[in-house]
Amino acid sequence: MIYNVRDFGIKAGEDITVSLQNALRQLAKKDGEKTLLFERGEYYFNASDAYSRRLFITNTVGDKEWKRGEVPHLHRAAIWLENVKDITVDGGGSIFVMSGKMSNAVIIACQNVRLTNLKIIVRNPDMHEFKVLSKGRNHIDFDIDEESQVKKISGKYCFVGDGYVTPLEKFKNTARWIAKIEDRDKDSTWRTAHPLNASFCLKRLDGNKIRAYYLSTSRFAVGDRFYVYDHRRDCCGIAIDRCKDVVLDKISQHFNYGLALVCQDSEGVSLTDSIFAPEDGSGKLIASAADFLHFCSCRGEIAIKNNYFAGAGDDCLNVHGIHFLISKLHADGVSVKFSHPQTHGFNPLRSGDEIAFVDTDTLLESSRAKILEANLENEYTIRLRLDKIEGASVGMAIENKSAIADLDFSHNKMTRIITRGVLVTSGGKIRICDNDFDSTSMHSILISDDAKNWYESGSVSDVEIARNRFGRCIGYTAQVLPENRAHRGAVHKNIHIFDNVIESGDQGGFYFKSADGVVLENNSSSRPLKVESVNSQVIEK
Repeated sequence: MIYNVRDFGIKAGEDITVSLQNALRQLAKKDGEKTLLFERGEYYFNASDAYSRRLFITNTVGDKEWKRGEVPHLHRAAIWLENVKDITVDGGGSIFVMSGKMSNAVIIACQNVRLTNLKIIVRNPDMHEFKVLSKGRNHIDFDIDEESQVKKISGKYCFVGDGYVTPLEKFKNTARWIAKIEDRDKDSTWRTAHPLNASFCLKRLDGNKIRAYYLSTSRFAVGDRFYVYDHRRDCCGIAIDRCKDVVLDKISQHFNYGLALVCQDSEGVSLTDSIFAPEDGSGKLIASAADFLHFCSCRGEIAIKNNYFAGAGDDCLNVHGIHFLISKLHADGVSVKFSHPQTHGFNPLRSGDEIAFVDTDTLLESSRAKILEANLENEYTIRLRLDKIEGASVGMAIENKSAIADLDFSHNKMTRIITRGVLVTSGGKIRICDNDFDSTSMHSILISDDAKNWYESGSVSDVEIARNRFGRCIGYTAQVLPENRAHRGAVHKNIHIFDNVIESGDQGGFYFKSADGVVLENNSSSRPLKVESVNSQVIEK
């Protein structure tokens, strides 16, 4: 069945925050395939009326990051789909305009869901551009982007928007995550200190112009741009939790307060023909305060094809599992705990799953067991009843070998990525092929695995990196760097890297640690490619 939004009283040009919530609740009760079709136009959403409840989302906000008076993990979203099957939301080429701090969409415990033909913009977000207009010996004149509103409140200059009042000097002494884009290279971005760091006085000039005074202005150049924002990931673009078969197609997201797309404990997710980048004509160059794509403890295939990514505040893509640490042994199982402060409160361990017991120093598994029962005891601990506990001990890690995703990352273009292009630590079938990596400021592809830092698992066993172009990328083209403290055997295996073109000047090359079955073949570069290996088996053809 096809349902027009007008059937639910939804019209273009109006605020539809509440009416869309009501429509989606009604459709959730209908059986069979159904499509909610929008008539082309602009639709408005406001955070104060958005549906909200507590929700734990991986790699977002840790408990210690919440402020006094806030409700930890209270999450709100413009589009909220929960316990829905067989639904398509077709934007019909419409524009969704968001006001206030919220996620664009949350999809929970759904099956066979499709979002398509939709452009999402955020009005006056709490991310602001400082552009160097002129430079003196002891002062810099900045032009603040025209969308930002600057007001003097209680003697301090502040950015003011829907749901926030942020002093211009907030984080000026502590922020090191600020994005800097140099005038001489507008397609590269770097992490740097706050533009007002070490300033001792501010003066308002005409319009949105601010003069800041310093003892030295040597770090600035006319035309340089700095993007200032709160690095706390309290909102997302699209969040997917405990879903199966979710399709995102022809989605444009032009700003996100945190992760642009985050998916946890789900199976079968695809993103195709989409754009995560600043809106054309906006003049802005950064589109996300964190990763564009983040997948944690997912199953089945993750398909990321034919997309354009520009201006990320962290990695373009990260795919990983979780290393839980064993906190207690029981006669019939173990208790395990979340150990990363930004990941907890959900249970991706299921009855019937196979887990591996992993030594945190070598990152090698000692044995495996089958989960008979998994219960979340509190935000941080999961009690597992197992078919056997041989090989397990307190302090070891476990990895869920049943929650290992395949990845098809192909025919994508990325640019202005402030850290890495692709992180992948998943034991599935990994294909990173036919992409254009342009301007990453850290290693283009990183294969990690650790159980003492970020606790992102695990070992890879089938990786193909082929026919990609790497241009103006800093660091290694591919770095295989498990964070094992002792080598007792290969952590990663079977990595084939071939037919890639590396155009990164004196950068690029390969690094391998504790990896076997590595084959390098027919990779071209304007200079001899550096290949480094530690305790690895590498064949160059």
